[in-house]
Amino acid sequence: MSKVAAHDLRPGMIIEYNKSLWRVIVSTHVRVSGRGGACVQTELRGVEDDTKLNQRFRTDEKIIRPFVDSRRMQYLYAEGDQHIFMELETFEQVALPAKLLEGLTGYLLSDMQINIIEINGRAVGVDLPAQVKLQIVATEPHIKGATATGSFKPAQTNTGITVMVPPFIKQGETVSVSTATGEYLERAA
Repeated sequence: MSKVAAHDLRPGMIIEYNKSLWRVIVSTHVRVSGRGGACVQTELRGVEDDTKLNQRFRTDEKIIRPFVDSRRMQYLYAEGDQHIFMELETFEQVALPAKLLEGLTGYLLSDMQINIIEINGRAVGVDLPAQVKLQIVATEPHIKGATATGSFKPAQTNTGITVMVPPFIKQGETVSVSTATGEYLERAA
């Protein structure tokens, strides 16, 4: 088992806490003014029993990451509440329930290659890249004279999630989005 600092936790990671395995659903940095240092607020889902837990860690606290197996697979499509992945060498198809991918489905693109995390031969999550390129399908038009500093507007992406983008981003453009925070990073080429 290895350890990772709490500030490095990101959605999809599997951690060990209180002798149980948990999948990180949400990880948010929180600064509590006047009450000590910053912390990381997480929302966790139990791997074995599917329970939810909200837990706060100090940013420098070391969290145990168990050794897990991973298989490189290609995302194909969604069918109902199942997401279909294909093994790259054997072409075997595996269906993962949407519940297992909670909070991550908005970053899955057709033909994307990702690692499926397994424990004892059972899929327990996915390991997404740090950022993905998404196309903007709907957003408010650019207002002349608006600057890029300080103001953001909502934009709907081709995967269905909404991202806050600078006002100069137009419909049809491609942007890079962080899979850990869901934030706009930059225009993508």
